[in-house]
Amino acid sequence: MSIDETSGKRTQRSERFDPSGRDDVEQFRDLCYELLRYSARGLLRKDFLPRVSETIRRHSGCHATEIWVKEGSDKHFRCSVTEAKKMPFGFILVPCPLGEETTPPPDDPNEFDTEKLCCHVIKGSIDRLHPYVTVRGSFWANDLVDAKGSDGPAGQTSQTPILRLGGPYKSVVLLPIRLEEECIGLLQLKSKKDAFFSARDIDFYEDISAVLGVALSHQYAQVELRERIKEITCLYGIARVVAQPEASFDEIIQGIVRLLPPAWLYPEITCARIVLNGQSYATENFRESPYRQVSDIVVENKRVGFVEVVYLENKLTLDEGPFLAEERSLIDSVAREVAIYYERAKAEEEKTSLQEQLRHADRLATIGQLAAGVAHELNEPLGNILGFAQLAKKSPELPAQVEKDLENIESASLNAREIIKKLMTFARQLPPKKEPVNLNDIVNDGIYFFEARCMKAGIKLVRRLAADLPEITVDPGQINQVLVNLVVNAIQAMPQGGTLTVETSATKAEICFSVEDTGTGMTEELKDRIFLPFFTTKDVDEGTGLGLAVVHGIVTSHGGKILVETKAGKGTRFRVHLPFFNPEKPDESKA
Repeated sequence: MSIDETSGKRTQRSERFDPSGRDDVEQFRDLCYELLRYSARGLLRKDFLPRVSETIRRHSGCHATEIWVKEGSDKHFRCSVTEAKKMPFGFILVPCPLGEETTPPPDDPNEFDTEKLCCHVIKGSIDRLHPYVTVRGSFWANDLVDAKGSDGPAGQTSQTPILRLGGPYKSVVLLPIRLEEECIGLLQLKSKKDAFFSARDIDFYEDISAVLGVALSHQYAQVELRERIKEITCLYGIARVVAQPEASFDEIIQGIVRLLPPAWLYPEITCARIVLNGQSYATENFRESPYRQVSDIVVENKRVGFVEVVYLENKLTLDEGPFLAEERSLIDSVAREVAIYYERAKAEEEKTSLQEQLRHADRLATIGQLAAGVAHELNEPLGNILGFAQLAKKSPELPAQVEKDLENIESASLNAREIIKKLMTFARQLPPKKEPVNLNDIVNDGIYFFEARCMKAGIKLVRRLAADLPEITVDPGQINQVLVNLVVNAIQAMPQGGTLTVETSATKAEICFSVEDTGTGMTEELKDRIFLPFFTTKDVDEGTGLGLAVVHGIVTSHGGKILVETKAGKGTRFRVHLPFFNPEKPDESKA
């Protein structure tokens, strides 16, 4: 548009560059201003290139323009714009042949290869002596239908023939886009008219291509800056969410999820979720989509979950599907931050649990001391009851019923005294004493007290005791404690009933016994931790987490080992191996 000096009214001016007029500087300024204005907006390349292409097409009056832009070392964007009303532009990301050696086009005018010629221009390998190649490395031709490889001034030869373009275009210009000394792309101008471009046109658009290189660099920097701001904002937001002292674990993870969509390229169609230990935390609009980016959450070299970001619509293919390479770095950073927070929260939870279990263990120690005192106090009256019952049995002419009652009193007293003995063993009031024992006797004595409990709980108790089992030198009280702990755990693992199997066996080197249940079983993660002190999956009123740790200590102190076979939902088998030779006791036969 221009202003008529006489009427003051705006008049329509041709948008095509007019090299013969005085408006060439003005049009150059206007076109550069538009290109740089678009670059300053920080538009994505898929939005920026079509607008730039259409702007150049309008100013040049061409029928079509095309821009190639390098993207990394193996790809390039290609944006085509035409004056057509239907499908006026196309935008694709395609493999880039720019690093490959290209050969000049063939001599046959019907085999013109536009892409190879473009590659020659971008690589700077086009013959600069050819009359249609400028000193700046641009290629242009005005009558491609009639152009032959032999055209050109007499005496000059060309290594890059000028051949038939094909299609509706008769005039074409291929201009390298440079930033400083590096060629970063290519600008094509195409017209259906013969002799459309002049030498001054070429000079003009070579200057424009130089400005376009600056505009592309500025656009890229703007987008990079915006993405870095989004990334930093996201990570800063995560740090603030995690720092909330009163928030629960679930609230913090959900807060992190809400920060993810705004940090991605298309926040309006982005949703996210974090899955951690089987628990899912997702944005409200989350749904499954094939356009997804995932990063694993890894703690102690184990995958405990993942972070997932999805687009609800298909978008242009970029670095990783529709996602940017920078977004891969961001989602990996988020996964690491979640892993660090999860590990820290887990450690804090275990610390709190450990403090509570230590307090509980202290209470158990007090109970043990109390139990030892009570046991001592009960031993004397029980001895009296047993003694008087035995004396009463010696009285002559006792009625049969009285004699039977005295026998019951004697049996009950002996049973009570045995219970007190075991209670004192639990309270550690009896000194450790290793002696030759038959493991079958320990098993029978140990599970005696569980028969009624198993029957009441719907548990079938099975004994498989090896016949003629040789004796082994152990502390019977400690081995009984091992057995009792394993049986108690097995019973608690079968709340709905099942089968409890206790088995003994022997080899030439060791005695073995096993306790097997058909209960809930364990995962591999739990199996790796069951012998750690104070680790328990039971409620506070059901266990301290000391039982299996004590079991492991007793077995290893006897020079043995304990093996665990388990499968979640199928049951667990503990197998204890005790050697005949006790490492704490020297072999007297060699003394």
